[in-house]
Amino acid sequence: PSHGNDPSSKGLDMAAETTDKPFAIVGKGTLFDGAAYWATLVGVYLMVGGLMFYSGKEKLFDDDGNAPQGIKDQFKGTFLDTFPGTDAAWVILGLLEFGVFLLLLASVCFLEFLPHRPKWFLQLGLAVSLLTFACLAFGQTATKQFAGTASLYTYFGSTVVILILVSLMPPNRPDRWLGGGGRSL
Repeated sequence: PSHGNDPSSKGLDMAAETTDKPFAIVGKGTLFDGAAYWATLVGVYLMVGGLMFYSGKEKLFDDDGNAPQGIKDQFKGTFLDTFPGTDAAWVILGLLEFGVFLLLLASVCFLEFLPHRPKWFLQLGLAVSLLTFACLAFGQTATKQFAGTASLYTYFGSTVVILILVSLMPPNRPDRWLGGGGRSL
């Protein structure tokens, strides 16, 4: 709102100004919306990206694509030992995990973390994480490691929640995404 020619109100008008620029850091939301947006996305990138980077790196680079002996023993005599083979399954899991990390890296490179940018790579990375957790759970269930399956089910469910959360953030929702509207601070 304009306060006429009152010089003391000039700061109020400037504080209330918003921007429609596609690279705006906070957008039109409140400071709380902006802080929650950034804390959420940084948390997602660190949690999912870190988990998938180190898991994939271990399988593909540290282990050179060779499943550890404990994994080979766990799957000995199972369907997965025959097809695609324990080492091949280990590499496939590593590719999925490292692939998620690369998708999140692409998300950062394409500036998807900015509020008004679509988050295609991030959402695809989260979806591939679901596939990865499902594959891991299948393997645990095939070897009757039901506690491991339950743990992976938690990872899967948590990733579903993260995927839904990301889909509810800007640009898919207004910048005032926490409260759905209201005044800016």
